[in-house]
Amino acid sequence: MAMVDEPLYPIAVLIDELKNEDIQLRLNSIRRLSTIARALGEERTRKELIPFLSDNNDDDDEVLLAMAEELGVFIPYVGGVEYANILLPPLETLCTVEETCVRDKAVDSLCRIGVQMREKDLVEYFIPLVKRLAAGEWFTARVSSCGLFHIAYPSAPETLKTELRTTYSQLCQDDMPMVRRSAATNLGKFAATVEAAHLKADILSIFEDLTQDDQDSVRLLAVEGCAALGKLLEPQDCVTHILPVIVNFSQDKSWRVRYMVANQLYELCEAVGPEATRSDLVPAYVRLLRDNEAEVRIAAAGKVTKFCRILNPELAIQQILPFVKELSTDSSQHVRSALASVIMGMAPVLGKDATIEQLLPIFLSLLKDEFPDVRLNIISKLDQVNQVIGIDLLSQSLLPAIVELAEDRHWRVRLAIIEYIPLLASQLGVGFFDDKLGSLCMQWLNDKVYSIRDAAANNVKRLAEEFGPDWAMQHIVPQVLDMINNPHYLYRMTILHAISLLAPVLGSEITCSKLLPVVINASKDRVPNIKFNVAKVLQSVIPIVDQSVVEKMIRPCLVELSEDPDVDVRSFASQALQSIEQVMMSS
Repeated sequence: MAMVDEPLYPIAVLIDELKNEDIQLRLNSIRRLSTIARALGEERTRKELIPFLSDNNDDDDEVLLAMAEELGVFIPYVGGVEYANILLPPLETLCTVEETCVRDKAVDSLCRIGVQMREKDLVEYFIPLVKRLAAGEWFTARVSSCGLFHIAYPSAPETLKTELRTTYSQLCQDDMPMVRRSAATNLGKFAATVEAAHLKADILSIFEDLTQDDQDSVRLLAVEGCAALGKLLEPQDCVTHILPVIVNFSQDKSWRVRYMVANQLYELCEAVGPEATRSDLVPAYVRLLRDNEAEVRIAAAGKVTKFCRILNPELAIQQILPFVKELSTDSSQHVRSALASVIMGMAPVLGKDATIEQLLPIFLSLLKDEFPDVRLNIISKLDQVNQVIGIDLLSQSLLPAIVELAEDRHWRVRLAIIEYIPLLASQLGVGFFDDKLGSLCMQWLNDKVYSIRDAAANNVKRLAEEFGPDWAMQHIVPQVLDMINNPHYLYRMTILHAISLLAPVLGSEITCSKLLPVVINASKDRVPNIKFNVAKVLQSVIPIVDQSVVEKMIRPCLVELSEDPDVDVRSFASQALQSIEQVMMSS
């Protein structure tokens, strides 16, 4: 009897757990659907499990989301693509629920299944499903249907194709803005599957309706459609149909629509060709750079380098650069910050002479900006300008900005500048660095904020890697080792951390002669935290130095620490001694 009942057990567990009051049990059960399906076998999965799931779709959104996700990969468990249509009913129901993320996941899963389905099954099962959803009484079904047309359309016979295009057109004129939004979002994907002849006749008329929608949320999604359609049409058709729309959108009464245009404009330049770009898109872009809404100016400023790359340098200098200068003194710090993050990329586009004459004054004014993020954005992209004009011209203005940022009262600003110091060091060269920035790097090791001290220790290591052990021995090591006598134990700990980072870079000889004596001396410190950090540093240098040094200097120190009154000191010292034994055994 037990043998007969056993196959029923998984489905019984599933049903019990799916009806359990505890949501976590129901979730776990849904996430184990594939295991249960394997236990049941393909036939029983088709006949029992899938109908059961179709009937049990009135649950928490979290459970329904997991169900929608699981069903998308369920084709192997129902017997392969010939039975894929079995999975459509439960997903169709999930496409009508109120929660957006469940509907979106159900549409994703239907698309995954639809791509694998046989053509005759698509015509028999998938296309009717799309039509049912598109005619749904409740708006949620109609919203979901828009994301399925691009799967259904290619396999449809000619008569059905005409019907699908008409249906999509009706969805674009739906009473509910949410449906029109979904239609606008998916128009590009649907258009990509439509034949060229119908693209101009049907899709462009649908697109024009969306661009004149009274809801700005629909119009701004139509802007994305401009870029998608632009790639599908011939340049001449782009100029005729898409260009006027974009030019109108760049003057739309809603700032959100203008914001989308500012983000997408450079993509359309390629679609319409150089002539239309010069005559129509450049003036539209200039309007966006001067928009009265800061958000639009931020989006436009962030794309200035990409836009200039499409134009020739003369056009960029004549028509774009004057307004870039305006933006560099914009009243909004966020606009200036967006400009600073990309303006350095204009140097390679404009060439050396134009960069020195036109861009350099803008860089310098942004380097003196009162807002730290603006200055940081310029300094972080310095290498792009350095390649074009060399560092000499920049360094005179650069230094005051770096010093100011290095001493900024906000610790996150100080942290950001530390991270750029190795990059600056490699660009400025060792001579400039020694004169101007060396003392700053030492100053950060004594900062009040731990994150700054930790970053400063890493910075010292990266500088030693950049300029080599001999330079580090002359300019870093003596100053770092002097700081081990700082009266505050936290600063002494930072120096121990810096030593552990420097040792692998400087090599065995300098470690033994200069660093080790300082670390061993620190083991006599009265603060336990220093002593157990000494044990950690000694453990890290064991692989770097010779065995004789380990026996002569490191082991006696660790033996002494292993008898310390403090339990943590003893623990770390014992770990380090074990490391010595392991190294000896392996050698």
